[in-house]
Amino acid sequence: MYRLLAINPGSTSTKIGVYDNERSILEETLRHDTSELESYKTVFEQYQFRKQTILETLHNEGINLQRLSAVVGRGGVLKPIPGGTYRVNQSMLEDLQGGRYGEHASNLGGIIAHEIASQFNIPAFIVDPVVVDELQPVARLSGLPEIERRSIFHALNQKAVARKMARQLGKKYEDLSLIVCHMGGGITVGAHHLGRVIDVNNGLNGDGPFSPERAGGVPVGDLVALCYSGQFYSKEMVRKLVGLGGLVGYLGTNDARDVESMIAEGNEEAKLVYEAMAYQVAKEIGAYSVVLKGKIDAIILTGGLAYGDSFIQMIKERIEWLGQVIVMPGENELQALVEGGLRVLRGEEQEQLYDQVVAR
Repeated sequence: MYRLLAINPGSTSTKIGVYDNERSILEETLRHDTSELESYKTVFEQYQFRKQTILETLHNEGINLQRLSAVVGRGGVLKPIPGGTYRVNQSMLEDLQGGRYGEHASNLGGIIAHEIASQFNIPAFIVDPVVVDELQPVARLSGLPEIERRSIFHALNQKAVARKMARQLGKKYEDLSLIVCHMGGGITVGAHHLGRVIDVNNGLNGDGPFSPERAGGVPVGDLVALCYSGQFYSKEMVRKLVGLGGLVGYLGTNDARDVESMIAEGNEEAKLVYEAMAYQVAKEIGAYSVVLKGKIDAIILTGGLAYGDSFIQMIKERIEWLGQVIVMPGENELQALVEGGLRVLRGEEQEQLYDQVVAR
């Protein structure tokens, strides 16, 4: 039996879990006071505070850290790398600590995992970070030589549910062709072919469907005109696209449950916007069916929005003709992190080394 500690830092909280193999024995969400976090100049400077909070919680819960086999942290903003489980090493720590590729709270996952693991001479890992890049060459061209399409998506959950689907089918992930649609604050649709995500929309920087908080792929000419209209500064435009777009822009909320309540009360605008979001998701799935040349073992709908029965039904009625549609609501990121660590510890998967991957 292996005991693993999983650490998933967010902007104002840190989720932790202790697992004996796949069985959870502790899951906690540690809330951090915003004023406390704001006292630190950089994200990296928060790591001692967050680490101490984690250790105190584990101590209070009676968790014996000497029984740990490994510590697994959420992968941060690193150079583009293939999917897999990576051992945290010095090269990775330098990129995470310095924010070389971007500052984000998830950068602290690998740092804190390494700090705790090194005390007990056990390995620290990260699993399938958002920068997983397995795009086929033809998917990288955008139409402008100055701009290359980038792979930034919900890699951890997408690959976790794809592997779960493979187990349910009695097959290996590496033998299947799947379309996985993660629907949360952002929406990403990935074409998974033989264990690699060969194409996916960049759900952070403007690709694909609009979502609860993001504008998605808006008409480019009109966007350029708006950028140069003199109404907005650069940061304001970025905020409109990521944070104030989608449901927030149209209806003033990022909560699909609020939208469903509006619809139940007879709000026709809310009904139209909700249906349009489902429509755009279905269109994106249709596009990725072309990437897989119509050979699809299953289409998986996952993430928080997958709990919405009416939303799911609007998508399914447009895509069911493409193949089997499986709904796997939510995203258990702690479980996904642990499963990645277990695959390496059990010898089912080879650990990857960050130093040996050449950044694109």
